This record gives sequence, C-alpha cells and structure tokens, in this order.
Amino acid sequence: MRTVSAAALAAAVFLTTFTGAAAHEGRTDHRPASVPVLEQRATLSADHLAEGPPSGADATPANGRTGPFDGQVIPGFSAMVDNGDGTFWAMPDNGFGNRQNSGDFLLRLYLIAPQWETAEGGSGEIEVLETVSLRDPHHRVPFPVVNEVTEERLLTGNDFDIESVVRQPDGTFWIGEEFGPFLLHVDADGVVLEEPVPLADVREGGSGELRSPQNPYLAAGEQPDLGSSKGFEAMAASKDGRHLYPVLEGAVVGDDDQRRRWILEFDAERREYTGRTWAYETDTDANLVGDAFLTKKNRLIVLERDDFDGPEAVTKRVYAIDLRRTDDAGHLEKELVVDLLDIANPAGIGAETSPGAYGVDEQFSFPFQSVEVLLQLRDGRLLIGNDNNYPGNDARYPGTPDDTELIVLGQDRVHPGADADAEVIGHRGASGYRPEHTLAAYELAATQCADHIEPDLVPTKDGELVARHENEIGGTTDVEDRPEFADRRTTKTVDGAEQTGWFTEDFTLAELRTLRAEERIPDTRPANTAFDGLYPIPTFEEVVDFARRSRTCDGKPLGIAPELKHPTYFDSLGLSMEERVVEVLEANDHGDRKDPVVLQSFETANLRELDGLTDVRLAQLANCTGAPYDLVAAGDPRTYADLTAPEGLREIASYADVLGACKDLMIPREADGTLGEPTAVIADAHAAGLEVHGWTFRAENTFLPVEYRSSADPAEHGDLIGEIRTFVEAGMDGLFSDHPDLAVAAVDERD
Repeated sequence: MRTVSAAALAAAVFLTTFTGAAAHEGRTDHRPASVPVLEQRATLSADHLAEGPPSGADATPANGRTGPFDGQVIPGFSAMVDNGDGTFWAMPDNGFGNRQNSGDFLLRLYLIAPQWETAEGGSGEIEVLETVSLRDPHHRVPFPVVNEVTEERLLTGNDFDIESVVRQPDGTFWIGEEFGPFLLHVDADGVVLEEPVPLADVREGGSGELRSPQNPYLAAGEQPDLGSSKGFEAMAASKDGRHLYPVLEGAVVGDDDQRRRWILEFDAERREYTGRTWAYETDTDANLVGDAFLTKKNRLIVLERDDFDGPEAVTKRVYAIDLRRTDDAGHLEKELVVDLLDIANPAGIGAETSPGAYGVDEQFSFPFQSVEVLLQLRDGRLLIGNDNNYPGNDARYPGTPDDTELIVLGQDRVHPGADADAEVIGHRGASGYRPEHTLAAYELAATQCADHIEPDLVPTKDGELVARHENEIGGTTDVEDRPEFADRRTTKTVDGAEQTGWFTEDFTLAELRTLRAEERIPDTRPANTAFDGLYPIPTFEEVVDFARRSRTCDGKPLGIAPELKHPTYFDSLGLSMEERVVEVLEANDHGDRKDPVVLQSFETANLRELDGLTDVRLAQLANCTGAPYDLVAAGDPRTYADLTAPEGLREIASYADVLGACKDLMIPREADGTLGEPTAVIADAHAAGLEVHGWTFRAENTFLPVEYRSSADPAEHGDLIGEIRTFVEAGMDGLFSDHPDLAVAAVDERD
C-alpha cells in the first residue's frame, strides 16, 4: 500500500531539516525520515483594515472590492520575524502591486499573535497587536519620497517595495526591497538609520550597480539590469547578524541562464557586499524565489514558487541548500523539503473553519500565487505564509479575496508501504487532468502517487530536447494563434506519413518557449481546457530536474520514462537525440542501472545504440499493429508481431530490459469491444527476462473495453480500476496511465 502522502518529501542531505541535523555525507538513497504534517493554521480576513488614512484609491478593482478603503489594508505578509513568545513581526510589501497605485499605502511592520487552530481546536484567528510605520524624519533617503515635506516622512508603497526582513541582535531591522533594489536599515521604531544600500554589480567582471526599472537613479535611456519586482524578495541572516544573504527573486537581464538566481553576502557590520555569491537554479525560468532562512551555518532553506494560484499552481516548494555544495554547472545542489501543494492534514485542520475552500482537506494545499514567508521556528518546525495581493488573489474561493494565511508544519515518521503489484507511470504526466507534457501535469502525477513520469522527447531546430507527444505541435500549443509563426506551417512526411502543421524542428528553443500548451483532446477532456494558455513547453532538462528533486508517495526518488520520438526521421535531419539524452541524464547523475530511469522507443536501432551509451534501463515499445520505422526504412520485413513472438522477445532482451506493450498485444478485444483472453506475450516476455509495461490506460469510456464503460457518453469516466486489475492479474508488471490516481488505486487495492 502507498500509505504515505506525496508530501513525504524531505531532503536526503538534510534528512531532518526541520531540526537542522545533517545527513551522512555521500548518502544516496534519498529516503526521507519524515513527512511534513499540518499542525497549526491561522488566518486574517482579507478585508481587515488597520488604523490609518484611507488606502487603495488607485488599486485595481478585483473580486468585488473597489478602493479607496477606509483604513490601511493588510495585503498579506511578505516577511516575518519570530519573537519566540508566540508573537511575530509581520511585514506586508508595497501595497497594491506597483509603484503608481500604492502611494497611499503606508509601509509598516505589524506585531501579530496567531491564535492557532490545531487538532485540539483553537479559533484560527490572527490578532494584530501593534504597528510600526517606516519613516525617514532624518532625511537618510537621498531622493524625494511621497511625504517629502512632512515632518515624519512616512514611507509609502510608491517609495519602496519592501519584501524581506531580518532582525539584528541590537533590535534593528534590515529590510530588502525591490525598487532599487536596496537594503534598508531601520531601528525598532521604523526610523531609517542610514542611506539605502544599492546592489553592487557582483557578477564576475561587473562594476557599478545593478538597477531595477523603478530605481530612482536610473538615467533616461539607461537599461535596467533586473526585471520589475525582481529584487530582494528573499533574505536570510546569520545567527549573529553579521552577514545577510539577500536573494534576487528573478534572473538578471541578459543572463544566458535565466534559471539562475543570485544569492549574495552582505557584511552588516562593514555595510558592504563581500563579493561572495552563489547561483541558485530554479526549476524553470519563470519561477521565483519567495523567501530564504538560514537554518545553521552555510545551510539555508529556500522558498521557490511559480506565479499561478489555486488549481493552476505547479511549484510552491521549500528546498534545502548548502552553500558549500554545488554541482558541475556551478549551481547550488538543492533537495526538496516540502511540496506545499501536498501536505498531510490527518486532523482535518481548517475543514470546518474554511468549508469548501480549495486545498483545505485531508491532503492540504497552500496554493497561493505569492507564497512569500518561510521561517524555521525555534522548535524546528516551519512556518509558511502568503502575500494575498489584495484584492486580486482568490485561490481558496474563486471570486472572493484570499485571506492572509499562516501555517505551521511539523513532521511525522515515514513508514513506506510494501511494493505494489505494478509500477504506475504517469503517461505524459497526469494528462487526464492537465494538458499533457507540462510541468503541471508532471507535478500532479507525482502528487497522485505515480512511480514514474513519462516525457515524450523531440528536438528543436537548435538541438535542444523538449517534451511534446509529437513534433507536430498544432494541436498541443497555441501556435496557430501566433501570427508571427504563420509562415512556419508546412507539410512534411514523418515515418512515411504526410502531416501538415507546425514542427518543433523548425523552431529554436527560445521561440518554442514563447508558446503555451493546450489540451490535445478538448472534446474528450473539456475540463483540461481551463488550463490552456498557461504553461510553457518544458525542456527535457527541466523534467529531469523536477523528477530528481521530487519523491514518490513512498518516499522514493520519482522516476522518469522518456520516450525518444521518430529517431530515424530526426537522424535524417542531423538532429540525433540519443547523445543529447544521455548527456542530460549524466549531467543530472542519472547514468546507472540503479537510477530510476527507463528510456523508451518504438524503434530498435536507437535502443541498441543507447545500450552502448548508458547503463540505465531500456524499454522496447511495441504497437498493436505495424512495424518499427527503422526496420521499414532498412527494408527489414519484421513487424511488431514478430518482435513480440518468443524469438523476437529473446532478441529484445539482448539490448532492453522492458517490453512496453500495447494493451491489445496482452489482452485483445473481441469484435464486440469486450476483452478477450490473454495472449502468451506476457508469459513469453517474462521467460525472456523482460518486464512488461502496458499502455495506455485511460478513464474515459471512449478508451475502455465495453464491459468497463459507465454509459454511452464517450467522455464520461468508466471503470478504469476494473480494467487495470484485469491486466495486472494477467501478469503485467507496470502500466502507463493518464489518470495515475486511479491506476494507483487499482494497484494498491490488491495489496
């Protein structure tokens, strides 16, 4: 039984990250010691108003709320400081999203006291006790501010975009902001103590400063070095306060690695950057660093997020890093601590206080767009909080502004269950619920307890590998709606079949990354169309990175089963995939038989080639009809029927480990559409020493045998669990499914 949530994700190097203990050096089993569990939750109403002048006169109306509001809005928290006595200093950002609409929003720190809801009860409310307003009465800020001519010079969201805060031993605060980006130093009463510290250009060979588009010193015509709001969203501090570690939220403009986020070291005593930097690599180029916390010397936990919320969210994760450990590319090695979209909630915290809210259930999700607070409490647990971008975000209840929400995660021991009867492979991810071959589909497959995810691979014009079912992308992306690519539409012959559309080999990777995925079979899966236009085409490297930084529900490394599409065709174009596949795998420490990888192909020659290039497992795919195209092109008369006969299976076993069989090869359908009797293929494959993985198991009636259909509606779900159990009983070792949750239920039901 898969008895543990997919939240059973703790770093191998930091097996007990919550408590700060380190794992044994060189450990490679990656089995976590604990599963994050929701222990406490508290909320502050989105519509709560603090004392002060009206705010939000220019805020963008949303979710039924229009400014100005009769007081100071608290639009969530971007950073917090633990006082150790049950209270916290909590800091909102610049207010309403940009400089122009936040001039009436006062920059503040609030002293709060969460009245936690726990398994034993509790109100779950956040009390606001005190207010500290940031101000500059001594004119330490050398450029004009909104309240320039007043005595206190209260600072507003037009002056700074404050995002991160740490407290010094002397009680003062250092604040990271994004308009400069600057580091601000204020006393315990919020008074600015010194001139804001600009960001030095700490890149190799750099000089001067790095500036954002809102930097007050940006000259006319000068190009900014950072994107808007890509400054110091995150900042950690050493225990003694001597060193600060601000982290850039986004990439530096023009960086050839748009997944790189710079971590810098600032000497708070000398008031200067030390010149030490580290490169943190996000899971994909659009992801942001939301917060960071130093757990002990050299060791940080980092909050990484995407910009989606609610069911669209893909990445809300906490990773652990060690500043002393980098990979061959110079990026900090990172290990997953918590997937915030999949947290165990056995006590049902929040179910009664937030009835019907998205993600508040036995499996709890923190799916807010701007997850921006990460603290390790003094007892080792993690506190997570959100900036609700009032009134814009509505992750919990569509149409209603999100509350400010804080959660505390404890840990429980992991007790991995026994191995299931069959391995479940998320076919193109959880493609029954999200557009296929997107990180959203892969993430959901992991959450649904798949053992592997399957990316189909095709190359771009410049030789990069991307995840698409086919190289023709007219039906899986929005390319036909992009006039700039209208002239790329063409007709080609691929594996002997003529096709018209847009092909990956005619696009550079940069061009493909401007496209967005769409549901391939919208009539069958209309619910998936709600996610059309959101997600980019992932690269193979991103998929590998995602998998190796994820865990299955049993706490094992998430496997990948890449399929190389049309190898003979792409070889003819000079776009051979095999070498690049192996290169990416080896760069990510995937090159051994023990690694959770199985490479697949419908052709034979490239699998023989791969057998000499890598030690990972290989799978010969066999269709119900036809023949491998490499054999057709070579004039070899053998078909898939020949390959799955006893002699053919013995030959496959000489270079592969798995037979990936079309379902009808194992149990054919009768003329009336019902399942017939099993063939000898499974037994013959086992006799040859091969595992057998069947494809593809889908829940919709149109794909099911007649006896497992629920109605005449082709899109309605039938009894997929029943169909899978029939094939498992016939001896199938693994299966590809568009609906991993149902496949897992079918497999585990037998234990």
